[in-house]
Amino acid sequence: MLAEVVRSGFVEGVHRGSLVIVDPDGCVALALGDVAAPMFPRSCSKLMQATGLVELGYLERGELLALAAASHSGDDIHVQGVRRILASVGLAEDSLRTPAEWPLGPREMLDCVRLGGAPAAVLMNCSGKHAAMIATCAARGWPLEDYRDPLHPLQVHLATTIERMTGDRISATGVDGCGAPVSAVSLAGVARAFSLAVQAAPGTAERAVADAMRAHPDYVAGPARDVTRLMTGVPGLLVKDGAEGVYAFALADGRACALKVDDGAERPRPLLAAAVLRHLGVDAEILATFAVAPLSGGGRQVGQVQVRADLVS
Repeated sequence: MLAEVVRSGFVEGVHRGSLVIVDPDGCVALALGDVAAPMFPRSCSKLMQATGLVELGYLERGELLALAAASHSGDDIHVQGVRRILASVGLAEDSLRTPAEWPLGPREMLDCVRLGGAPAAVLMNCSGKHAAMIATCAARGWPLEDYRDPLHPLQVHLATTIERMTGDRISATGVDGCGAPVSAVSLAGVARAFSLAVQAAPGTAERAVADAMRAHPDYVAGPARDVTRLMTGVPGLLVKDGAEGVYAFALADGRACALKVDDGAERPRPLLAAAVLRHLGVDAEILATFAVAPLSGGGRQVGQVQVRADLVS
């Protein structure tokens, strides 16, 4: 059990899952659950995929590199950023092979509706990654239509980068929600990849991606999202979320954590991250805002989601 759901003083449910902390050398310092079992990291893989894109010659830096590793909320800065990436190689948003979706962020979705918008490929939260993939293919003269195919030279290289950074062999390849390949590796491997990225030497592809994400957290998610708020509130922290309850982060010194909530719930993830950060000695005001997640009933708070008291004591 990672967290519990308490309503009116009664524990009505629990969130189970696995969690791993690794030292700067990549050794496991704490493991809860089977952290060596293969799983799909979902969008936590974007750190590794963006690193592979830089290795292949993706030239954008700053916010447009952060956007390549993003699960963005669909704000105007994200949409315009995706268009800028595509325009850099003379392409438009109709080159994207992401599914047409509403913006991921609730405020952004309502803004889109109020303005008469509709689901679009550019609004999909992975469109930054896809734009960067397309731009990389265009620069290398590779085919664009099938850039999502696992056998495309782009995806073959990205899979190699994932294996190198995680230290794992990919045990299965699936299709992510955006249509791009998603590789099965271990939670421990994901934590090692995040640790590697923040400790990589300046000028390397790994460090370029980590630095871009930390310098431009608004482009990685959005101002209301916990990922952005944690990176803004804890200097040097690298954080990324993934679907189905996956979360990973690394401190600037290389200590890193990856976790997965078995039922895919999102609400325990930042609470668990904050608890681990406190366990690692981080003292930052932002962590207090992730002590509990309130539960409402009848227009008032009637309970909360909280991390198990002895989880990382």
